[in-house]
Amino acid sequence: MPTWVAKAVMAVTGLVFTAFVVVHMVGNLKVFSGAATFNGYAAWLRSLLEPLVPHEGVLWALRVVLALCLVAHLWCSVVLVRRSRSSAGPHRRRLSAGSFGARSMLVTGVVLLLFVVFHILDMTTGTPPVAPSSFVPGSAHANLVGSLARPWVATFYGITMLLLAVHIAHGVRTAAGDLGVTGVRSRAGIAVIGGIAAVAVLLGNAAIPVAVQMGWLT
Repeated sequence: MPTWVAKAVMAVTGLVFTAFVVVHMVGNLKVFSGAATFNGYAAWLRSLLEPLVPHEGVLWALRVVLALCLVAHLWCSVVLVRRSRSSAGPHRRRLSAGSFGARSMLVTGVVLLLFVVFHILDMTTGTPPVAPSSFVPGSAHANLVGSLARPWVATFYGITMLLLAVHIAHGVRTAAGDLGVTGVRSRAGIAVIGGIAAVAVLLGNAAIPVAVQMGWLT
């Protein structure tokens, strides 16, 4: 696979993930509107476009697309990391301020992958011991609050959101170059958009575990 193709695939799939987490964050904020609203939103996702498509059809289609994007993103990242290390040889330069953002992508990416697995087992499948014993299928609000009521889960969630923000900010900026955006103003504008998205996701999602731990969400 040519390097430019791998970079383009990573850029496109990364932007897909960025769009998803922003929309997902907006949906998550409905938890502040109460259990009825949040559970209604979760039910709406499962019944979207019925009867044109089967129950949960849109949801499963989205899951398949995200899974394919994840596989492609991971595969291309491995290819690029190996090529980068091979070209650098045994005498690699030490970490510098300019390369910190790029090198942090590998670490943040691994943590985010672990979080995705944890999140699915916790909030979607309710698999013990990841999910709390109070997990009830279909009770989106109660399951979310019950999970984040555990201090270690709330802490892990908050730290992951911080790493996600770093990943988004640098990823969107890098994607612009990998997709052929060369104008200085255009790249600067895209970087600003990426930064805004990163901060919004961080503040929006991190507010939920904080609210649960403070007793504002029950």
